[in-house]
Amino acid sequence: MITFCLCTCSSRSTKTFRPRKSTPVGSKGLQLKRHLDATLGSGNIMEAVKLPPGEDLNEWLAVNTVDFYNAISILYGTLEEVCTERSCEIMSASAKYEYLWADGVKVKKPIKCSAPEYINRLYDWIEEQIDDDRIFPQQFGSPFPPNFLEVTKTIFKRLFRVYAHIYHSHFTAICTLGEEAHLKTCFKHFIYFVKHYNLVDEKELAPLQELIDTFMESGRHGGTDGTL
Repeated sequence: MITFCLCTCSSRSTKTFRPRKSTPVGSKGLQLKRHLDATLGSGNIMEAVKLPPGEDLNEWLAVNTVDFYNAISILYGTLEEVCTERSCEIMSASAKYEYLWADGVKVKKPIKCSAPEYINRLYDWIEEQIDDDRIFPQQFGSPFPPNFLEVTKTIFKRLFRVYAHIYHSHFTAICTLGEEAHLKTCFKHFIYFVKHYNLVDEKELAPLQELIDTFMESGRHGGTDGTL
């Protein structure tokens, strides 16, 4: 995926710009990451989401989860000046959809959050999952836990909310920054992956359903939205 130069990190919040997470090693992690980068580099998103022949689905999900997290964290980091506690007092995707935060451990009862607080809490939670060797194995041949798919689905559901917030609240700023094409590419890849592996319930996708339908329809008919 396209990435932004992080040379402006010193002038921004370290909470917003976070170090890129490393690809889980597992037994094939680095090899799968190279395959993903090469396939995306060819420009065909539809092909990039497919499980490489003979590979393990959990390992493929793990590598892509980290890759999608890195992409959205870098993209959202460019919006620090416009997505603030004051401008975005609630985490929302239009007036119709508001998201409350709960992780089931530190915060068991859902709470209202500003968008920046919600997203930083989300990033903290995702990094805890990725850094937990019992969930995302780092050692050669280590097994994935029985609930790995459910953890992955929760991560993708919550990452979608970041995209929904960006599109509904900060699309003008994205265009001003010249990042519209990058946002579209990242989200398109994200949605094709989510749809291919059924990772997010349809009702959760409602805030961006019209855009998603456009991507999927074009992809089914071999249009330009199936490629970068």
